[in-house]
Amino acid sequence: MTRRDQILKLIVEHFVKTAEPVGSKTLLETYNLKVSSATIRNEMNSLENDGLLEKTHTSSGRVPSEAGYAYYVEHLRDEKVEDNVKYALQGVLEDKAKSVEEVIKESCEILSHMTNLASVVLGPGSDEEKLASIQLIPLSGNMATAVFVTDKGYVENKTFVLSDERINVSDLQKMVSTLNDRLSGTPISKLVSKMEAMKPILKDWLVGREVMFQMLMQALVKFQGERMSLYGKEALYDVPEFAKDGEKLRKVLELLDNPKILREAVKNAKPTSGGVNVKIGDKNSNLEDMAIVSTDLNLPGDASTCLTILGPQRMDYDKVVATLKYVAGALEDYFANQSNGGNKTECEKKKTNSSKKSKK
Repeated sequence: MTRRDQILKLIVEHFVKTAEPVGSKTLLETYNLKVSSATIRNEMNSLENDGLLEKTHTSSGRVPSEAGYAYYVEHLRDEKVEDNVKYALQGVLEDKAKSVEEVIKESCEILSHMTNLASVVLGPGSDEEKLASIQLIPLSGNMATAVFVTDKGYVENKTFVLSDERINVSDLQKMVSTLNDRLSGTPISKLVSKMEAMKPILKDWLVGREVMFQMLMQALVKFQGERMSLYGKEALYDVPEFAKDGEKLRKVLELLDNPKILREAVKNAKPTSGGVNVKIGDKNSNLEDMAIVSTDLNLPGDASTCLTILGPQRMDYDKVVATLKYVAGALEDYFANQSNGGNKTECEKKKTNSSKKSKK
């Protein structure tokens, strides 16, 4: 590593820890560099001229720029996963009785807890999924649950209470059968419009049953929504940049409340040689003070899922990238192992190999 890269690496990591601009004196006193203060200042000036550092208005110190963080992620970070991450995830993956949803949820909660940031699972977009079927489960004489299933395995359900005595569960079953015949294979994004187009065809049948049709329509509107699961949102409230600036926090919450904008931001993240995609700030959008680190996640029956960490620009990219890659890799390995009949996961293999070496 060159002296210039070493100084940039130290500035990024010191700023991540302290949230305070870094000066040459701080670098000398904290890291015992074997060069003069003047030499460090010259290197810092060079890094600033190249757009990798920025000078603040409040002190003589420097802070990393968006380009500086990006250079750090690509060239300077270490690739080390903390042991507590491995042990915590191992505890989740050792329980083979958990459902897919439980494994993902608990793993993402670990990811958020270990990074002190928000984690997001983005499923396929509504243009990428198709309706597989609508199933009706009678619960009583006037109550039933409709289950909507996509070709990616996503499931949504809606329970109906039929207050109109003229409508019964049998009527609802007939409508569901008709919808299955006409809607199966339709992209999720087009379900509502296609159902609206069916109304003229069904107008005679709909007499006295409009309420039932509208109930199913409302269920489809919800079903057509974006697939997003969010974990660790509360951790962002304690981030200094957001805790001290209500406007920045508002932008973060808006982003988390709008899956379409978040999906677009993830889509525009730049791939790195480390196998993750990174988007650091964007002066032309609400992402100016934020960063997104994401990676694709191949789940059972679905290769369109994205695992994402969201936080301030001043995030610990070393820890975030390493932890994200480890969790994603462990999850893929776990599900591949489950579908292959229970062979050991890579995580378990490494543990066994390590144990054998220690015995020798």
